[in-house]
Amino acid sequence: MKEEMNFLDRNEFNFEPSQEVVDAIKSFDPKTLCFYTRIYDQGKKSVISVRLSEIYGVPEEQVLLTYGGEDMLKNAIHYFLMVGDNKKILIPEFSWWYYNRVASECGGTFEMYPLHEQEDTFAYDVEEVIEYTNRVHPRMLLLASPNNPTGNCLTSEEIGHIMENIPSDTMVLIDEAYASFITSDTDYIAPLVNKYDNLIISRTLSKFYGLPGLRVGFGFIGKGHDQFISYVNKYLGYNRFSEAVALAALSSDKHYRQVADDMDWGRQLYKRELDPLPGFKVYKSVANFILIKYPVELKEQLQQALAAEKYKIKFMSDKGLESCVRITLGRKEQTKAVCDTILKVVNGK
Repeated sequence: MKEEMNFLDRNEFNFEPSQEVVDAIKSFDPKTLCFYTRIYDQGKKSVISVRLSEIYGVPEEQVLLTYGGEDMLKNAIHYFLMVGDNKKILIPEFSWWYYNRVASECGGTFEMYPLHEQEDTFAYDVEEVIEYTNRVHPRMLLLASPNNPTGNCLTSEEIGHIMENIPSDTMVLIDEAYASFITSDTDYIAPLVNKYDNLIISRTLSKFYGLPGLRVGFGFIGKGHDQFISYVNKYLGYNRFSEAVALAALSSDKHYRQVADDMDWGRQLYKRELDPLPGFKVYKSVANFILIKYPVELKEQLQQALAAEKYKIKFMSDKGLESCVRITLGRKEQTKAVCDTILKVVNGK
């Protein structure tokens, strides 16, 4: 039997879904798909938005639902850059390439603000972000927390400080796709969204809940954006199978918290085994991946050795990160296999 490839390059989920998710799939009645949902008649978007409103304490009308986190970004950036003359968005220097691609799709332009390497982490300089935003005065400011691929995040206090000190007509989009792997705290979301009308916080079921194939994204927006909410909403409702599975996932925090603990075991293993090696640096991460600097002259050997073991990781090509790899935090045996393979290459075995 052919051994399957272990994909640790796109931050997907290498664990088992929760039992609640499995049961929801097995018990789903296909006849449900023969009818539209009737919840829209109650002035609600979806059973998911109702549940998210209960979980996060944000009014249902301010909950956004999209086809994955990618769709949230596309909807928000397209809409706000196409309305009015200001078509500029600020994005982090080291970040997902898709951010600037979406801006160009709708005739927008982007400018990057720096992320700074500080010992074993990357970080936003909050005062610098504020200065850039006031000087450039973009239509949108994008913050990724945690940021992909660097793994760093912002505190709620830092977010609040930024919001207090930038133009109120700059829409701020915080991409929190990778949130929840380190902390389960979400109590900051409702106060921020209630206080700042120009704020969108975007999340997804793709990462922490391990369902990228389900394509369910969600988020929260400040008050006074009825037209944008109408632009995003689906009048005839959402995929009813996805709704059922999403509700099960949202009720499975205990399972996914255990998965997050296994990922933390992986972080510690990489730090312990690889960080002391000459030319290596293991960066702190609060996401489901880890960024590691390595001696770039080992690139070809590492690629060959990992391929021989049926493992695929991300060798970075972004300017400034060419000597780094990004590795999805998988199951313990996967993490150990990757770590051992790297050690064998370094030790010439």
